[in-house]
Amino acid sequence: MKAEKTLLIENLLSRVNSSPYMFVVDYTGLTVDKFSELRKRLAAAGAEIHVFKNTLVKKAAEKAGYPGDIGTHLVGQTAVVSGGQDVCAAAKVMKNFAAEFEKPALKAGVLDGKLLDSAGIKALADLPSKEVLQATLLGVLNAPASKLVRLLNEPASALARVLKAKTEKTA
Repeated sequence: MKAEKTLLIENLLSRVNSSPYMFVVDYTGLTVDKFSELRKRLAAAGAEIHVFKNTLVKKAAEKAGYPGDIGTHLVGQTAVVSGGQDVCAAAKVMKNFAAEFEKPALKAGVLDGKLLDSAGIKALADLPSKEVLQATLLGVLNAPASKLVRLLNEPASALARVLKAKTEKTA
């Protein structure tokens, strides 16, 4: 029995260490069909949800160096959401699913070693997607270069307009 627990803790620890985030959710009252639907939606966002015993999650969290406060949220029927991709996409799926079906309830989370409450996870869900943020950053970075090119071309353009006007006036 101890070997099985050690194996489960190591499995959970590998999931936690390979993910920059972990959400703890209360799935009480969630039917099997709805839980399967949640798994599918999270998989599309690059995340996974798994059910482990709370004591095993506490031990894995301790070994991973997570804040000790996460253990206070590990009561009742809890599931762990983790993933290797966009944390905002996973948070958005959890928030939308909870709004749609009123379950599961977000308890807490850990992002890059920092404890998040349910309001913090919902705030992550409200952020734009990674692609939108990258496009915005690219636009901000390109704006000065575009302005510089326009400024450098303006004297030549002004001269060309004056010459064109002069040739049209004489013609």
